[in-house]
Amino acid sequence: MRTTVIYPGSFDPITYGHIDLIERAAKLFDRVIVTIATNANKQYTLTTQERKTLIESVITTFDNVDVEVCHGLVTDFAAAKGATMILRGIRSSTDMDFEFQLAGMNKQLNNTIETLFMMTNKKYSHISSSIIKEIAVHGKLPDQFVPPIVAKMLVEKLNCE
Repeated sequence: MRTTVIYPGSFDPITYGHIDLIERAAKLFDRVIVTIATNANKQYTLTTQERKTLIESVITTFDNVDVEVCHGLVTDFAAAKGATMILRGIRSSTDMDFEFQLAGMNKQLNNTIETLFMMTNKKYSHISSSIIKEIAVHGKLPDQFVPPIVAKMLVEKLNCE
């Protein structure tokens, strides 16, 4: 059965690991909604609009992938979009512990929406948005971990030329 899945995250910034999951999900589901989840308690490097623009610029080859912003609970957003699944990427056992707790909470909030865990491709398992930002802060262009347009914006945003 094919359906709609949402792939929530902060995507601050989007990485090649994220893009790999999007590409794989696009082959499995009729519709993938990359969902920029917002959290008032979290500080972001890129604005919501910058993240949305960057994601849209790197997913142009996927006809069945959209990018939207979620300002509330992910389960409410998924239900409103007709999604029956939430996709989550797993890089390590540390990720699994957190994601398992989150999936349990989401199931309590809406028991009609399932969480699907997808293992990150091994070549991207060491990549995280926070590490990429740390590299950029120290003046290195992180273009082996993110698309060139993303690396360029990070360097500009963090004034690390």
